[in-house]
Amino acid sequence: MMEIMPHLQIRDDLGVHYAILPGDPARVDRIAEQLTDVEELAYNREFKSIRGLYKGVPVLAVSTGIGGPSACIAVEELARVGVTHMIRIGSGGALQPGIHLGDLVMVQGAVRSDGASKMYIDPVYPAVPDFDLLTACVTAARQEQLPYHVGLCRSHDSFYTDQEEEMRTKWTKSGIMVSDMETAALFVVGRLRGVHTASILNTVVEYKDDLEQNINNYADGASRTMQGEWDEIHTALEACYIVSSAE
Repeated sequence: MMEIMPHLQIRDDLGVHYAILPGDPARVDRIAEQLTDVEELAYNREFKSIRGLYKGVPVLAVSTGIGGPSACIAVEELARVGVTHMIRIGSGGALQPGIHLGDLVMVQGAVRSDGASKMYIDPVYPAVPDFDLLTACVTAARQEQLPYHVGLCRSHDSFYTDQEEEMRTKWTKSGIMVSDMETAALFVVGRLRGVHTASILNTVVEYKDDLEQNINNYADGASRTMQGEWDEIHTALEACYIVSSAE
């Protein structure tokens, strides 16, 4: 008997193994621009979903909203409908010099400063991507000659604590490359559920730049960060094609 997922509001008989996970529902529409045979599936709360084809490979695009809790919900329900590979495409703030607006960061591990992943398992459990899917993302970016970096991120739960500057300084000194809010949750829950995961972050804030100003620029469609968004979408879709072709 067919089941409808309670939050994503999608059916369990879609038969799609690959999903691209933006945070922003509006980004789902921009993913659609790089797909063919696009079908809108559902839009419930922060979860907007479509199905389409990329080079013949069926792909879902599902927004997860902001933060780890809603990302965990998306991962859980997508796993239940048979998705085996999930790639986050998000925005990140650079914590190191030399990372420019629109550069992509392929995350090879995440500091678990979020609360959601800690509800699942002890904080010593690592938040790491699937090696083959990460490799496919790097291969795709290299083939397309896109600006990218590979490094560690820190996933956190708030932009507006009273210790933001101190925390950024701490993690910069520790070699963390970029920060976001969802990658750690994706990696941990994905690993626990047997899902292959990866995360690609588009740099929307450069090192020591003003966070609020850069986010406003991003929302207003600043050209370099919008190009970075297109690049991360394309990279994720190419990675799905690479992995699918190898199976």
